[in-house]
This record gives sequence, C-alpha cells and structure tokens, in this order.
Amino acid sequence: MKKVYLLSLMIALIHYACTDLEEDLVGALTEELSVEGNGINYDCACGGPLIRAYSGLRNSGTAYHGGYFSLQELTSDEMVVCAKGSDWYDGGIQIALHQHTYTPDHPFLGTTFRQLYEAISEANQALDQAHLEPHEVAQVRGLRAFYYWRLLDLFGRVKIVTEYDPNPPQATREEVFNFVEQELLAILEIPEVSADMDLSSSSLSESSDAYELNRYGALGILARLYLNAEVYTGTPRYEAASTAASHIIDSGHYQLCGQGCAVSNLGYRPGVPSDPEQLEGYGAVFAPNNDGNPEHIFSINYDEYLGPGMNFSQMVLHPASQLSWHLQEQPWNGYVTLEEFYNSYEDADLRKKASFLTGPQFDFSGSAVIDYSVNDGELQLSYTPSINELQPDAARGAGARPVKFSFKLYGGREMDNDFPLVRLGEVYLIRAEARARLSGNWADAEPDVNILRARAGVEPYSSTLTADEFLAERGREMFQEAIRRTDLIRFGKYTEAWWEKPASEPYRELFPIPRSAIGGDAGLTQNPGY
Repeated sequence: MKKVYLLSLMIALIHYACTDLEEDLVGALTEELSVEGNGINYDCACGGPLIRAYSGLRNSGTAYHGGYFSLQELTSDEMVVCAKGSDWYDGGIQIALHQHTYTPDHPFLGTTFRQLYEAISEANQALDQAHLEPHEVAQVRGLRAFYYWRLLDLFGRVKIVTEYDPNPPQATREEVFNFVEQELLAILEIPEVSADMDLSSSSLSESSDAYELNRYGALGILARLYLNAEVYTGTPRYEAASTAASHIIDSGHYQLCGQGCAVSNLGYRPGVPSDPEQLEGYGAVFAPNNDGNPEHIFSINYDEYLGPGMNFSQMVLHPASQLSWHLQEQPWNGYVTLEEFYNSYEDADLRKKASFLTGPQFDFSGSAVIDYSVNDGELQLSYTPSINELQPDAARGAGARPVKFSFKLYGGREMDNDFPLVRLGEVYLIRAEARARLSGNWADAEPDVNILRARAGVEPYSSTLTADEFLAERGREMFQEAIRRTDLIRFGKYTEAWWEKPASEPYRELFPIPRSAIGGDAGLTQNPGY
C-alpha cells in the first residue's frame, strides 16, 4: 500500500484567483518572429525517481502569486500590491501582508504551509519507496532540509515529518534548526563546517548542472542557515557561515556573470531603441535563457510548457503591456516596487536598469502602448516610480515594475527563466556580512561587496560601509529573489515603519501557524501573539 506522509492536519485551501483586472485590449498582432526558447532537461541527476521530489521547488510558490514569494516580498519594503478600485483588493489580503496585520486565517499562509508539507511528503515517499542510489538519497535529504529551512524561517515551530516518523510532536524552532543543520552535514559527510573540511566523501556530486543539488548547493543552504542562526536559535554562527561561503568561493567552481557573460535578449524589440540585442552581466543571470549561467549554484528549472510555476510577467505588468512583448495573455497589474526602495539605487547602477521598468511604454514596433482606462488625457501607458496611494484607488501605472526576471517575445503565462536558489553573488554577501559581524567592523565586508559593485558599475566603498548601507546594498543585489523579509528580520528592521505601513509588533517576525493546520487532532499550538 502506498504510504503518504502528509500531516493529517493539512486540508486543501481555497485558491484565491485574481480577478480580471482591466478591460480587454483591442489590437492585432501582425509580426511573425522566430523566438528562441528553453527546453526542460532531464539529463541531470534530478530526473527519474527524483522528479517529484525536485518538483516541490516549483510547486511551493517560489515564483508565483499566493505562496512563498508573496509572503517574502509583500511583507517587506521591496514590493506592494495596491488596491485599484475593486481590482486587487481581494478582501484586503495583500494589504494585510504589507501592513503586517495578517492573521492565522490568511489564505497565503495556509497555501504555503500546505505546499511545503506536500513537497516534504514527496521527498519522504522517494526515500521510502524509490530504492535510490546513495547520491540520490543525499539529494532528496538535501531537498527536504531546504523545505524545512523555509518552514523554520516562516513559522518556526513545526512538525518534523520524516519517513521514520509520519506524525511527530511539534518541534521547537531550535529543534527544526538542528534537524536542517544535521541533515545537510550528513549529506556532505562532515561533522561540522571547518576551514579544513574535506567534502570528497560526500555522495553529492560536484556537477556543474545547477538543477542538481550538489555539494556546493548544500553548502550554500548551510551558509544561509548559519547566517540566520542567531534569529532562529539565539546563538550566532557567523564563523561557520563565513567558512562555508569561503569554501564555495575559493573552489573556483563558479564565476560571477560580468562583462563578456552574455545571452541573446529574447525580449528584444527592434523598434525600441533602449532594448539591447544582448543581456550582459547581471541581466543575463535572470534572463529567460539563463540556463547554464556560471553564477548559478542551485536553481529551479522553470519551463513554459514542462516546468510551470513562474508568473512574474502576469503579476507585475499592466494589461496593456501585453502588446509590448506580444504576450499570449493579458497581465494582471499587481506587484510594484516601493518608491523608496527603487530610489535606493544610483542611476548608474546597472542593476537598476536590469531590475525595473519605468517611463512611457512602447510596443514591438516602437509605437506607444495605449492605456484606454485613464481619464487624464495622457493615453500612453507610463510606469511611474511614485505610488499615489495603497488603497482604495491606486493609479494603474503607479510603481516601478519588477522585471529582473526579464520577458521574452510571445511569452506565455508561464515563464522560462530559471530561478537561482543559491548563486555566487549571494555567497559573496553571506561571507561579507559574516566577517563584518564577527569583527564588529562593517569595513571588513567591503572587499566582497565591492566585487559585486564593480559588476554593477558603481563606485566601491572605502571605509564607508555601515550596517544600514550593507542592508541596502544586499537589497539591491538580491531584489526579487524572495529573501528580503528574512534579511530585514536579521537586521532588526522588519517591524519598523515604511510607506503606508506603521511599526509592527516584534511577534510579527514569525508568521502564525495557519488555522487550517491547527484544527482537529493536529497537535500544533499557535505562535505567540496570535
């Protein structure tokens, strides 16, 4: 009989679909183009009996609305979804995330909790039933540890469900931390992270295929775990975080994608002079054809047809922008960037151009994209960094649009861009921060940070870096990668006030356990404050 290791407490939650946000656009697509695309690759070790365990990376809300991405971004100072009349109000659920008034009944919390345990269940079933080889067992245990890291970060006190114990008691946050740490150390086959550690005995490979969890990917997850250890357990582990990051950097296995690291711009519009024919450096790291990027250590293989789950083009663009890239469906006009965050970039910062869409909008031929919903006489759609209000009637063109994961011509609802879960740019930041926290001197972070600033085309820091400036710089590098909430908590900034958000209570740093999970015989108790 097939065993299923889902908690009995889990129930399916209602999916909150977006409403039709704008009127239908009138227009005809007349250009016939041949557009390069990606095909999903199952030649890596993540195929075969591991496919379902790996699919949890896509199916647990990493890059679409209503799950993990929304919880990490909409509660932060990076992004917001404003109410535009009846569009995107949805009972106030996006506003509750922005203003930190979420409750145990919030649907995104229930969805994310359920999706992560479903991913854990797939991993447990593979371990129990698939007769895996040692290197496959190591990968699945690593995936499961990653899913538990997300639960640890979001909810803290959860049940550690394994193939050995399908219904354990609720663990403390420190116990979940210890489980994640020990699982990762076990698959690396080392007792601890140290400067002289030898990973050669690990069943994990050194494969350069970022779709496969290899030694460096597991070590990168461990480095992030140690960077946040003081938040999770009260005990700092910055030395271990720095050592793990250094091992990855010093291996020479990965390189930053800088000058000369380029891909064809699949969204290139010949009639728009500002469109480059190639995406180079930072922009290439997140492009629709970013598979094989030398900076990617561990990535999710999204594919328009075979690996769905990334919907950024739908989430961020105005419906009229369908004509800009001849998209197959009208976008939803939801997620935008907070003006203060957008303005934290220098104009010369190459990451700013790669990450945001602002100003008047044009179609493939260079003609103005028209927004027939406006009533101020300015018909051309224009995205403004300023946002007039959170609710009830935010302007439909308000807010710089997050476009770091860039679009391709004729793209569908599902995007092809791979999502890096661990990349070399973040590893430099982990080492930089860990070194600064160990010494108490933020100037010690400057060498690693300046490597990233050089790629971005901005001046280096010279004994001028502070904790606040480091957080801002980390935000500029890691924008739209679903990590900002975690960073704000570590720097003690998450509960501070920002645009249309008052200061919030310290207990908000942990989300509530979803009410749907606590009911019945679940054996779960609520987090303090809720």
